[in-house]
Amino acid sequence: MPARLIICLVLCLSVHQVHAQEPAKNDSIMITIFMKHHQDKNIDELTEIRERNGFTENFPPASARVMSWYVMMGIGQVVTVKIPASELRNLNISVERSVWGAFSTEFYPTYDLYPVILENKATLKKD
Repeated sequence: MPARLIICLVLCLSVHQVHAQEPAKNDSIMITIFMKHHQDKNIDELTEIRERNGFTENFPPASARVMSWYVMMGIGQVVTVKIPASELRNLNISVERSVWGAFSTEFYPTYDLYPVILENKATLKKD
């Protein structure tokens, strides 16, 4: 009887371990994309390239939720999107198809630090 119990426990733990290694289906990531204007082109040339590439229709992809989208004068545009982790490839393809030519791009994994800052401030006020 104890041997069967041990075998059962080992099997249960093995199944739990495999399940724990599977990625969560609702995993999402934030990515910040620097889209640097090609400064050898004026605004009309950049607009023409974006229109030809279908920028407005294709970027960002439908799976992305825009967290922020700013213009940085002298740099270009900075977009932070939140996407399901499984959609990273589609984000990359969207950029390659619609952004390249008007911008050079850089990608940065991003996370929200502000809640931690607020928590730290609240802790300091209590002390």
